[in-house]
Amino acid sequence: MKQKEISLNSPRIRSLQNASEDKEEHFITSYNTPLREDAFEMDDATKVKKISEHFEAIMDILGLDLNDDSLRGTPDRVANMYVKEIFSGLNPSNKPSITLFDNKYKYDEMLVEKEITFYSNCEHHFVPIFGKAHVGYFSNGKVIGLSKINRIVQYYAKRPQVQERLTVQIANAMKDALKTQDVAVVIDATHLCVSSRGVGDTSSTTGTAHFSGKFTKRRTRQEFLDFINNK
Repeated sequence: MKQKEISLNSPRIRSLQNASEDKEEHFITSYNTPLREDAFEMDDATKVKKISEHFEAIMDILGLDLNDDSLRGTPDRVANMYVKEIFSGLNPSNKPSITLFDNKYKYDEMLVEKEITFYSNCEHHFVPIFGKAHVGYFSNGKVIGLSKINRIVQYYAKRPQVQERLTVQIANAMKDALKTQDVAVVIDATHLCVSSRGVGDTSSTTGTAHFSGKFTKRRTRQEFLDFINNK
């Protein structure tokens, strides 16, 4: 996705603290992914088997010929993809371990990891969301391994999602890991539930932002936005 300039004055960026929800089209229940208490009592192999059976039934209802060479293995492929790949972030056992280092070099300016590509799925229609995440923070005595920022983004993206929730989950994970409130997250994404169905708008993107700690100050927030817009 081509990176576009991101501004807080753009209608594409909606602060999570001020966002108003369309109750019919876009309902978010919690900043935690809604999961049942028994979500992980069933092992992955059983989940794959059951999903495969159910997806085979869906294909049959649609009138597809499951004896065709091209379709015969599709239920198993979909089931494995759901459990082991695109929804693997549901399982807390897949949460990345976070490596922290002492900030021995006394770096006290913001660190920004920008244009982190992610793929997720809309929890309302189970079609893809894809885009770029930009994450910044100030050290509180510790620094995080750069690849771990990417892994945090990927972990929370790999589950049925709402973009607002994804933004906050990434921010909260960074705060928890670094023991600081000085965190910023901006996400710019395309939703196939908008472009490939429904209204069929192929040009719009959706922006969300979370700023806390030092990033709530206008000057610091603008410096972060200048970082992520810098080509």
